[in-house]
Formats: sequence, structure tokens, C-alpha cells
Amino acid sequence: MTDTAKPPLAVFDLDNTLSDTAHRQKYLERRPRDWDAFFAAAPQDPPLPEGVALARESAEECEVVYLTGRPERCRRDTLDWLAAHGLPEGRVYMRRNDDRRPARHTKLAILRRLARTREIHVLVDDDELVCEDAERAGFTVVRARWATPSADLKVAQEREGRT
Repeated sequence: MTDTAKPPLAVFDLDNTLSDTAHRQKYLERRPRDWDAFFAAAPQDPPLPEGVALARESAEECEVVYLTGRPERCRRDTLDWLAAHGLPEGRVYMRRNDDRRPARHTKLAILRRLARTREIHVLVDDDELVCEDAERAGFTVVRARWATPSADLKVAQEREGRT
């Protein structure tokens, strides 16, 4: 049963939804992929104006939470990045450092858990497979199509369970 006394949740992905990862894609184009460098460069991500504006707008009527495929070891950098770019405060859900399940599985599991006690107003994500599965599960989705798509990031999200 959802708690109607609390505002609904607006759930936002980070990479290529709020932050532009284009400058660090080079680490995914290498073989083997350099995941440490990819995540170490995340604090330098420029914000994506469309996503940031939507998060700020959503905070007017919703509680904003962040749902990312980034590993837990990136928490401090992620929190600092959100604050530095004036994004609404909110809980950040991250994958365990050793969790390599596809993003569509990890994120949908967290959405379902959140929905047990809170209304989910919207999920905003760039990953098509996450969006499709969330819609099939009955969630309202906004597809973040404002970043430059990356085939390497898509593989990382789906097959390698890395982001």
C-alpha cells in the first residue's frame, strides 16, 4: 500500500540523463574496457540542461530520487556532482560494486520495491531496455534522448552490468 501522505517520487537516472558522459566514452572503446578510468572521470561530466531542468521542475511536486547503474564505490563523487550542479536533494540508489546484472533488471527491481510504499510519478532514463521494461511493468516513463547515444555504453548497460 502506497503512502499518500508523502509526495510521489520522480526517479532519475544519471549517466546520459542528467550528466553527459561523452568525454569518458573513450575508456569504453578500449579493449579491455577501462572501467576504473570511466568512473573516475564522472566528476567532470557536464550537466545535460534538459535533464537538469526536468529534475528541478519535478521537485516542485515530487520527491526526486536517483537510480543509477553506477557502482556503490562512486557514491561520494556522485553526491558531490549532484550538489555542485544544483540538483534537488534526494536519495541515491546505486548498484553493489559486484553486481553485474543488466541495468533493466537492477533498476526494475528497485522501482518495484519503491512502488510498494510510494507512488512513482515518473522514471526518466536513457536506456531503452530499462524504459521498455518499466513501461511493461506499468510505470510512466520519459525517455532521455537529449544526450549523444553511445553503442559502447549501451553494451555496458545491458551485457556487462556496469552502469
